[in-house]
Amino acid sequence: MNTLPALPCYLNGEFTTLPNAKISVMDRGFIFGDGVYEVAPVYQGQLFRFANHMTRLDRSLKELRMSNPLSHRQWADIAMRLIADYAASTGAADQNGNQLIYIQITRGVALRDHVMLTDITPTVFVMTNAMKSPSDDERRLGVACVTADDFRWEKAHIKSTSLLGAVFARQISFDQDAVETIMFRDGFLSEAATCNVWIIKDGKVLGTPKDNLVLEGIRYGLIEEICARQGIAFELRRISQDEVRNADEVLLSSATKEVLPVTQLDGQPVGSGQPGPVYARLYAGYQEAKAEVLQTSA
Repeated sequence: MNTLPALPCYLNGEFTTLPNAKISVMDRGFIFGDGVYEVAPVYQGQLFRFANHMTRLDRSLKELRMSNPLSHRQWADIAMRLIADYAASTGAADQNGNQLIYIQITRGVALRDHVMLTDITPTVFVMTNAMKSPSDDERRLGVACVTADDFRWEKAHIKSTSLLGAVFARQISFDQDAVETIMFRDGFLSEAATCNVWIIKDGKVLGTPKDNLVLEGIRYGLIEEICARQGIAFELRRISQDEVRNADEVLLSSATKEVLPVTQLDGQPVGSGQPGPVYARLYAGYQEAKAEVLQTSA
């Protein structure tokens, strides 16, 4: 039997540890996956673009006809308490103390009924753990990905806890010793199992539109900001599968990967088969954005 580590967490108003955090078997998150979540990166003890994560959390909750049970300030206070508790309990020796804050809100506890009940108290859970970042070799050489049809539902813009589709998609790449599964819907790029996907062609960064077919990652806004700072052309539009396969560069973005080059797709090289110049500029710009947060908090 696996034993959970005694890492700090927060559940329904109380700070506790993972082994002691308990919910009802009738929680709608357990029964239906009826909830939403957020994952926010923490660098050297500082939350990164947390306001953007709160905005997306509000948007996901609204789609589920739920109100945010806490203010943004309260969420930040809980996160900072857990960041400090985690550092104290582990010594913050791994990954320079970088962490991931995980927030989950479910509709709450009730007898099983598919209707979106409105008279129950939501379940609020927050935890933190170490951030597992890409290795130096993955940044230097790039990573391999595979492709698949996007078989998920058409409300991908909600950061829902109903993640079985993403689990299936990630397993496809895992079974082929690849880092991610890049998905296409009706011949056009949507996203990867756990990441947004970008292509570079003739020096321009191209991404998919912000609609119901993709989860708008927090890096959408950040990458656009970096492009504006560095004079890199940026556009969101439908991207065909042929464009992806013939791109000069393909990139993944997420809280843990930041931006990461894809140098092999379905066993074939992407562009030159090496991380490209636009990736290098975007990655450098990302590190500058992180440094700015740390300087502001110093």
